[in-house]
Amino acid sequence: MEKTDYCEIAKQKMQYFNYSKRTIEVYCHYIDKFLKHYSDISPTKLTSSAFQKYLDNFKFTSTSQQNQVINAIRFLYEKVLDRKYSKICFERPRKEKHLPQIIDSEHVLSSISKIQNLKHKAILTLAYSVGLRVSEVINLKIEDIDSKRMIITIRQAKGNKDRIVPLSQNVLILFRDYYKQYRPKEYLFNGQFSLQYSSESCNKLVKHYLGKQYHFHQLRHSCFTSLLEKGTDLRIIQKLAGHSSSSTTEIYTHVSNTVLQKIQLPI
Repeated sequence: MEKTDYCEIAKQKMQYFNYSKRTIEVYCHYIDKFLKHYSDISPTKLTSSAFQKYLDNFKFTSTSQQNQVINAIRFLYEKVLDRKYSKICFERPRKEKHLPQIIDSEHVLSSISKIQNLKHKAILTLAYSVGLRVSEVINLKIEDIDSKRMIITIRQAKGNKDRIVPLSQNVLILFRDYYKQYRPKEYLFNGQFSLQYSSESCNKLVKHYLGKQYHFHQLRHSCFTSLLEKGTDLRIIQKLAGHSSSSTTEIYTHVSNTVLQKIQLPI
């Protein structure tokens, strides 16, 4: 069997197991890279030590990447080649714990209010309004906007979970103005030459209008921090964010100025 066939089989199996599109892309990339590294050996003949050697010599840029590489190659061996590793220990790196980087709410609101391009304004307003991930913004379809119930349905987001978030009156008015001008066909935000806007373009919007030091995901963190500072219950923010665990949402208490100011320092 050609090594390209192993990649295709892996892709088909991931689709069967309902892996997200992004996960499939990442895993296939690392599986292909691994197979090319051992181009002179059949994958069925590779040993556990070869796998470990590959990991030891891989120049990882983050713990997240290291986990992705391990998971991708393990998927290849366990699900595609039906191989088991009873004699090897995959040591996972200790997870890095970084506080989310926040953009000042006044800066966000002031910057967005000055945007003349309706599409750009709608994208950034929506993202900040309910803290959407960039993938959730670009995957939104026109049918996901329910103006009668004033809700937005986020479909198959991280973890393949659906959720519902509120639609504010201000965002709805902006959407209607945007729709009249751009007339998107399927996805709410269309690209210049495609039906769907790209994540790269979304990030460029943030850097252009808010500052080169910022990126799109910071709008999500800034939204939830702002809600917390305004007194929104953490459980509500958890539902809005789509977090499975409340401990994930609680990280915003560490960056909230309002919460920090309530602390009675000893001196």
